[in-house]
Amino acid sequence: MMKRDYSKAASMAIIAVVYAIAGAAGMLAFGKLGAALGETWALLAADVIATVIVWGFGLVYENVSVYDPYWSVAPPVMFTAFTMYKGCWTLPVVLLLIAVWYWGIRLTYNWAVTFKGLAHEDWRYTKYREAQSPIIFQLTNFFGLNMMPTLVVFACMLPGFGLSGLDAPANALTWLGCAICIAAASIQLIADTQSRRFRAAHPGRVCDTGLWRRGRHPNYFGEISMWWGVWLMYASLCGLDWLVVGPIAMTALFLFISIPLMESRQLANKPAYAAYRSRTRILI
Repeated sequence: MMKRDYSKAASMAIIAVVYAIAGAAGMLAFGKLGAALGETWALLAADVIATVIVWGFGLVYENVSVYDPYWSVAPPVMFTAFTMYKGCWTLPVVLLLIAVWYWGIRLTYNWAVTFKGLAHEDWRYTKYREAQSPIIFQLTNFFGLNMMPTLVVFACMLPGFGLSGLDAPANALTWLGCAICIAAASIQLIADTQSRRFRAAHPGRVCDTGLWRRGRHPNYFGEISMWWGVWLMYASLCGLDWLVVGPIAMTALFLFISIPLMESRQLANKPAYAAYRSRTRILI
């Protein structure tokens, strides 16, 4: 399908339908595979199948940005569906759902505000599309731009899934983990709002006010902290185990991929960014 100049309303309606199809397919896959694979592998299979469907529609509309809201939509839906499946509504699980839904609604709202429609693709994807051959780009598209974020977020969700079915009361660290999640999403909300307002008032300038005075990427700091908070809720009841790889992978994703990409673009487009970078910490 050739790119068309879809309106924002039409584009959002199309994406809503795409995600409804992906969600239904994922739930069907979990129901069919749960007994054979076990819950964790069935959850992973459902997540991967849903991602493949979203990726496929991205090919249809020639726009990788079809995947963008998946990051914030999938975790709240998957956690809620799994909680209903397990029938486990203990206080730690309820705290997890409150935190993840607050984060997910906030981040999805930010995507909706900044989304321009299916005729527009995120600059990062366009950069890869223009720099690579069609075959290499499609490999990057599937494995790097769609599947890798899904797998990293899934690794971060594993501690949350571990809370379901756990008959244990919340303790001080459980509450602290929830508080970190709420604070992290609030930091993202403040940072994104400050950035939008600054860009509208000062086009082309480097945002260095509010949280952005304290760190070059306060929104990324919030995202990293969110998943450490989820892990702490789990660790407060289950102790330290291999599931810590989830937040570690998320931290690495931002420090070694997302932040370098953003900073190289800022340095290329805004001469004042080099001075800002030299005097401001990377996160917060």
